[in-house]
Amino acid sequence: MDLHAGAKSTDDTEFAVLTAQTLIDCGGNISLEKVGASWKRYILDEGGARERGGFPLYGAVANLERGIMPPRSGTENVFNDDDGAAMRIAPVGILCAGNPKRAVELAEIDASVSHARDGIWGAQAVAAGVAVAMTGAPLGEVIDAGISCIPDRSWLANAMGRAMEIVDNAASIEDAWDPLHDQLWTAQHAACAEALPQAFAMLRLTEGDFRQGMIWAGNFGRDADTIGAIVGAIAGAMGGEPAIPTHWIDKIDSPAGVCLRFAAQRSMRQLADDLVALHRAEQ
Repeated sequence: MDLHAGAKSTDDTEFAVLTAQTLIDCGGNISLEKVGASWKRYILDEGGARERGGFPLYGAVANLERGIMPPRSGTENVFNDDDGAAMRIAPVGILCAGNPKRAVELAEIDASVSHARDGIWGAQAVAAGVAVAMTGAPLGEVIDAGISCIPDRSWLANAMGRAMEIVDNAASIEDAWDPLHDQLWTAQHAACAEALPQAFAMLRLTEGDFRQGMIWAGNFGRDADTIGAIVGAIAGAMGGEPAIPTHWIDKIDSPAGVCLRFAAQRSMRQLADDLVALHRAEQ
């Protein structure tokens, strides 16, 4: 199996580009005010977000247009517990490689422009996981770092517990497939409490292998682009560039601008290099 011939970026890719660009512009020193200003610069000043984005992303943009700034732009927002912040947060983990505590702090700042509660906690879990994965830590430590960010007895924590139990009891990924889908199913399919546990389950079931993880995640259904984004972010951080087929890297280097116009002017390779350089400059 391989990338589809017509594959191109989704809103997940392009909002991750926005997060990366915001971090680079701010030298890693983001704040609620700077994130709000970045969304205005790269979304509002570019004519807004095109189709393909999630409800809370459009809600945040509408709030910013009305002068409602973070964190109110996230808390006073429909579906702000979806997975839209978790999908875009990997650049924070790259910048904070080896420092999951800082990754959690910056993830909350970035996510607060559009999300609240589970939507923020999910972003923090991914950012912490990527930060630990960047150190070469084993998958178990990476997963634990992410789960440790999630408040006990939250919707996300309960769903994550069910997902991890399904994985523990499954003899194979095929055995876990239907239970992960059926037991975590939500009426609003982009809920963070559904997609994030499914992504962490895919990571465990494929043992952090990038190519296998992307194939299984991309074919899971439901919010497959977000599940794939999270699996790819963490598995990619674990394995680095050698784990990713070269022709995949070539294919996705230039985002299509299907949701955010400015993203089509960026190189994924260059953004990654800039984030790594920023991380090294901070050491």
